[in-house]
Amino acid sequence: MEYVEKKRLLFFGLPWTFTKYTVREEDVVINSGLLKTYENNCYMYKIQDVELQVSLAERIFGLGTVVCFTGDTTHPRLVLERIKNAKEIKDYILKASEEARRKRRTLNTLDIGSDGIDDVDFDSHE
Repeated sequence: MEYVEKKRLLFFGLPWTFTKYTVREEDVVINSGLLKTYENNCYMYKIQDVELQVSLAERIFGLGTVVCFTGDTTHPRLVLERIKNAKEIKDYILKASEEARRKRRTLNTLDIGSDGIDDVDFDSHE
């Protein structure tokens, strides 16, 4: 399955921007720019959590913003702004990312910090 959406203007939800989002089974791709273009990919297994944000104006025009929190170092917060079918795409990304992690047998872990434990030398004796 693949979703292709364009970032839309908030005014009437028209797709007059130069940003295109492609959500595929294995990754999320953001293409942006007119003269100088950028392409950013994030593998599904790196997506840890997904959030749907819908402002009042977006709700009026049937749009939404999907925020993906990732383990990607270059793009830890991937934002798909003002797209149609936002809830459906958010649900798809959530399920596809979980399935991708299962296939790769990866585990989400949290960095809870060491609070200076790295400075302790466990090999030395007093």
